[in-house]
Amino acid sequence: SQMTDAERRRGVVAFSSGNHAQGVALAGKLLDIPTVIVMPHDAPAAKLEATRGYGAELVLYRRSEEDRGAIARELCETRGATLVPPYDDPGIVAGAGTAALELVEDAGRLDAIVVPVGGGGLFSGTCLAAKGTDARIECYGVEPEAGNDVQQSLQQGRIVTIDVPQTIADGQQTQCPSALTFGIMQRYATGVVTVSDDELRAAMRFAFERLKIVLEPSGASALAAVLCGKLDVSGKRVGVVLSGGNADPAVFASAVIP
Repeated sequence: SQMTDAERRRGVVAFSSGNHAQGVALAGKLLDIPTVIVMPHDAPAAKLEATRGYGAELVLYRRSEEDRGAIARELCETRGATLVPPYDDPGIVAGAGTAALELVEDAGRLDAIVVPVGGGGLFSGTCLAAKGTDARIECYGVEPEAGNDVQQSLQQGRIVTIDVPQTIADGQQTQCPSALTFGIMQRYATGVVTVSDDELRAAMRFAFERLKIVLEPSGASALAAVLCGKLDVSGKRVGVVLSGGNADPAVFASAVIP
């Protein structure tokens, strides 16, 4: 919606494992902007189908062998399109932060807010929105144990890059935060904790059985951290962000049917 008419005609390119992909594809459909989405070939079928269903052109790549950012940038140069990254962009960070803003507005005073972390767009946006509303709110991020690049980066005071993490949380298989998101998290985040794949499955099962909510593994990580006692939330009002329900049927079934 912030693009010029000329930019809209040339279209946009995005790269994502699925959630950002669907958001960009739907925005393109609503605004009549051609969209090309670079997605991993092993992304959940539900995410691939939904992205195609919104009218996007898909370009598939292999996570462990190819650089999705390089592929997207080359497509932009070839087509004259605008790149819409999944987290390394001020507009994306601000947009992601509206989830926390709405949570605080609806729930009232919070002592802490817990958020899944991939590349850091949602978490850095949450930190800005929460702290901008009430500087006393503690902001915690949650990563899968196998993919704790943000936790390591914050601990070491520099951006740490890891191998593609092997985890059921496909939306959190990022290798490092961006300079933009890391800078925001470094300044405002209270901390980052990790959860195991089994703890993610338990949270998915809890959400399905008790809350009647379908969560994908990445979307369940903040809930998993609270349920498994990774954070001391006793006596506190805590906001938990459930950030996605695009669960692969086989993964979801294995989680809810132990």
